[in-house]
Amino acid sequence: MGIERRLGKTVDWTLILLYLLLVLTGLLNIYASIHSTESSGFMDLASRSGRQLLWAGISLAIGAVILFIINPRIWEVLASPAYFTVLVLLVAVIFIGAEHKGSHSWFSVGGVSFQPAEISKITTSLLLAAVMSRQNFSLSGRRNLAAVAFILGVPMLVILAENETGTMMVYLGFLFVLYREGLPGMVLALLALVAALCIITLKTSQWWALAFLLASGAVALWYLLRHTRPMSRERRFSLRIFAAVIIALAALVFSTEFAFTHILQEHQRLRIEVLLGTKVDPKGVGYNVHQSLIAIGSGGLFGKGFLQGTQTTFGFVPEQSTDFIFCTIGEEWGFAGCLVVLILYGMLISRILSDSEQSREAFTRIYGYCLASCLFMHLAINVGMTIGLMPVIGIPLPFISYGGSSLCAFTVMLFIFIALHRQEKKYF
Repeated sequence: MGIERRLGKTVDWTLILLYLLLVLTGLLNIYASIHSTESSGFMDLASRSGRQLLWAGISLAIGAVILFIINPRIWEVLASPAYFTVLVLLVAVIFIGAEHKGSHSWFSVGGVSFQPAEISKITTSLLLAAVMSRQNFSLSGRRNLAAVAFILGVPMLVILAENETGTMMVYLGFLFVLYREGLPGMVLALLALVAALCIITLKTSQWWALAFLLASGAVALWYLLRHTRPMSRERRFSLRIFAAVIIALAALVFSTEFAFTHILQEHQRLRIEVLLGTKVDPKGVGYNVHQSLIAIGSGGLFGKGFLQGTQTTFGFVPEQSTDFIFCTIGEEWGFAGCLVVLILYGMLISRILSDSEQSREAFTRIYGYCLASCLFMHLAINVGMTIGLMPVIGIPLPFISYGGSSLCAFTVMLFIFIALHRQEKKYF
């Protein structure tokens, strides 16, 4: 009875229930997306649904080991060696990994494939939490800021070299963690301005982007002059920084088109052009999104019913069990089904953030925010991709998309947090 009471009070069973519901949703929709093309049954290991069920069992077993057997304090100790080990794997996979759809990011061992990039999200989160939870750590210090930039920047560059643009974009979610830990909101506003300038340049012209930059700069200058004392050292320093930023952003505007043309690969350029509406390509890179929108739109309010979706049954949407599985939900379960799935994700992320804020240990809080940020970025990019709001960059929907590598990685990441949270509840 004592053990049962401890388990009931210390383990966040709500998180585990939400996790199981999302995994079950994934299993049902993976089967729906392949049942007409793979003649095997739901639990047959020859089918994707059967293999995903096996991976779900393996993932749950790993989660149980993390939660009940491994000492949670070991994760802070292993953060640094694990990070650099995975970093080596990220570099090695470029040269000796298997190529998959133009991406050198997969290792294949004994018929089992995995992406070091999936594991890197865990190790980066652990090291970021370990470094930022040190006593007297502050993002205002240059050394601390440089350390954080290294932890995030190096794997981002290596993953970009692997041509895994989607995973690289997930790393941008760590900015929310830095903001929670004291990064000025002005930095996030600056990054939003960079994105806006790039979009305006590609959508219209560099002169319209420059005009937008000057208008934004005028507003920022007015704010700066109003909130600093005349002739003060603070104002002079701020004006120098302001001038440097404006010059750098102007250089960005004039170099965006060159980078877009000469650095990005052709298929990446096409995806962005289709997304921005500067090129129509319903039979090429825009085909997936076009068919996905048809599938989601045809589902109506309550969907066509389980295994009744025509777009799904006849395989009109490529990658429907992986990157585009959300359109399966939209077609067979309708707007209501999509809303339920989004609510489940919303509950999961908000629960993680709530537990993080209640944590007494900074390591647990920061790691929890890293987990929530990764889940949010995956959700936003994947759903945005299926409804035409984001470029098609190939990124899974956590716990739902087919793929053992993704499912195991997200399970490990989640259960590490549950274990860290449980460790605190045991003693407080």
